[in-house]
Amino acid sequence: MQLSPPCGVTRSITGQAWRWRGLAADAGFQPEALVDQLLLARGCAREALAAHRAPTIRDFMPDPSLFRDMDAAAARLADAVAAGEAITVFGDYDVDGATSAALLVRLLGALGVRAGHYIPDRLLEGYGPSADALVGLKRAGASLVVTVDCGALAFEALAAARAAGLDVIVVDHHKCETRLPEALAIVNPNRLDEADQAAQHGHLAAVGMAFLLGAALVRTLRARGWFAGRAEPRLLDLLDLVALGTVADVAALRGLNRAFVAQGLKVLAQGRNIGLAALVEAARLKRPPSCTDLGFALGPRINAGGRVGRADLGVRLLTTEDPAEARAIALELDRLNEERRAIEQAVRDEAEALAATAGDRAVALVAGAGWHPGVIGIVAGRLKERLGRPAIVIALDETGAGKGSGRSIAGVDLGAAVLAARESGLLLAGGGHAMAAGLSVAPGGVPALAAFLEERLAGAVAAATAERALLLDAVVAPGGVTPSLVEAMEAGGPYGAGWPSPRVAAGRVRVVRADCVGTGHVRAIVAGSDGRSIKAMAFNAAQGPLGQALLGAPPHRSLWLAGRARIDDWSGRAAAELHVDDAAWADEAA
Repeated sequence: MQLSPPCGVTRSITGQAWRWRGLAADAGFQPEALVDQLLLARGCAREALAAHRAPTIRDFMPDPSLFRDMDAAAARLADAVAAGEAITVFGDYDVDGATSAALLVRLLGALGVRAGHYIPDRLLEGYGPSADALVGLKRAGASLVVTVDCGALAFEALAAARAAGLDVIVVDHHKCETRLPEALAIVNPNRLDEADQAAQHGHLAAVGMAFLLGAALVRTLRARGWFAGRAEPRLLDLLDLVALGTVADVAALRGLNRAFVAQGLKVLAQGRNIGLAALVEAARLKRPPSCTDLGFALGPRINAGGRVGRADLGVRLLTTEDPAEARAIALELDRLNEERRAIEQAVRDEAEALAATAGDRAVALVAGAGWHPGVIGIVAGRLKERLGRPAIVIALDETGAGKGSGRSIAGVDLGAAVLAARESGLLLAGGGHAMAAGLSVAPGGVPALAAFLEERLAGAVAAATAERALLLDAVVAPGGVTPSLVEAMEAGGPYGAGWPSPRVAAGRVRVVRADCVGTGHVRAIVAGSDGRSIKAMAFNAAQGPLGQALLGAPPHRSLWLAGRARIDDWSGRAAAELHVDDAAWADEAA
C-alpha cells in the first residue's frame, strides 16, 4: 500500500522528502500498540515481538562454539588459567578496545589470574599489535597474549610472535582478508571462511566477541571441574562493559547487541564497576545512564585517553578496585575530553573548508598537515553527517605520510573499499568495517587513493543517496509531545545504530521565540493551534537552512517540525522537548 507523505511534505527546508518508516502511526494508539509498531518498522518479525520488547541474553545468545577457533581459544585460555600462566590482553586504544580488554582482565581476575594489559600509543605505535610490542611482552614473561579489537590484519606482528614462541589469540570484528595471520586462534565473525550461522553476528563489536569468548572459557573450565570448591564468576555482571563498548563503537543494535545493551544498562545503573561509577559522576549525570549517554557522555571520555592523553587510562579506569584511583582517572579523562573538544573544533573547521572546495565528490576525502591524528575519526563523522556521504580525514606528518580515519553512510561498505585499496598497493595499512575504517598512506599517495575510492564507491553512494528521505514514525499535535509519549517510545529501545530512535512530526506550529545558544545550536519556543507550546532544539544548525528558517520564521507562517522527543530534566521538573532534525513550511506542503 502506497502511503501519502507524512504532513504532505515532499521537499523539506533541508531538501528532503518525508516518508513513513513503517505504517503510519496514530499518537492515539495504546502504548503497547505503538511499541509493536516501532519494532515492526525496524525489521522485527511479528513472531519475535515478545522477545524484542524486553531483550534478554537468554533469548539472543548463540552457542559460542558456532564461531571458528572459539573452542581452541577457550581451551588454550583454560590451560593458562589452570597453570597460572602470565597472560596479557592487548587492546586497541578506543572504547571497544578498552572495554574488551577490561572485560577479559576482570574475568581472568575472578578466575584467580592477574592478567596484564597493553594498549599501544596512538601516535607512537599506531593501530594494532606490532612485532616489537609482542616480542617485548614475550621477553617480559608473557606466554599468552589475547588481542582484542585488533589483530585481524597483523601478519608481520603475529609471525614475529610465533617465531618468538608466544601464543596469540586474536579476538576481533574487523574485515579480514582471504588469508589470515599466523595465530593460535582467530575469533572473528567477519572471517571470510566463517559459517553462515556465525557470520550473521558480524555486526557484534569486539567487546561482544570477548564476552562470547568469556562464556566459552567459563563453560570449558566448568566441564573440567574447575569450579568444584570455587565460586563461578558471574559473566552477566560484566554486561555494563559490553553495553558501553557496543554503543560507543556504533555497532548495529539488533539481535544480540540489543540484549547486550538493554541488560548492560541495568548493570550499569547498579554502579558495580567502581571506575564506571566514577566516570558517570565526572560526566555530571544525575540519573542512571541511558543508551545515548553511553555514546555521547561516557564513550568520548574513555576515548579521550587514547586520543590526546595516555592510551591505557580507559582500561585502568575500568579495571581498578580503588575508589580514589577511579575518581582521579575519571577526572583526568574528563579534562582530556575538554582538551579534545578544542583540538577537534580546530581540525573540523579546516576540514570543512577543504571539503567545500573539493566539489561534489562521492567520498569527501580531505587531508591536512599538522592535524591531530587523535581527532580525525570524530571529524570524519561530523563531516559525514554534514555532507550526507562517506568522509575520510587524513592527518599528514612532516614527511607527507598520512594517517586517516573514515566514516560511512548506510549502504556503503567503507571498510571493504579501504581493504581493497590496501590490497591494490595504495595503502601502507588499512581496514575496518562497513561504517568505519582506518588507514595509513605513503607520502604523495592521497590523490591516487581518492581516485580509487571515488571510482569504487561512486555507484554505491549514488544509490544510497538517491532515495534520501527523512523517516518518521508518528505525527502528533504539539500537545502530544509529552513525557508519556517519550516513555512509550523508549519501550521499543534501546535505540542506536541499525535500530534508529523514533522520529515524530509535530505541528502545525508558529515560532514564538528563537535564538542561538552554545556553539551553533538553535533553541526555539513553538506554539500550536491546540494552545500548547513546546521547546525545540536544533543542534549544530545555526548556519544551515534549518537553523536560519527557525531564527527567521515570520509570525504568520506555520511549520511542521520533525525530530526526536526527549525528556528535559535539568530544571528538576521533567518536561518533553523536541530535538529537531528537519522542518517544512506547512503552507508549502502538498
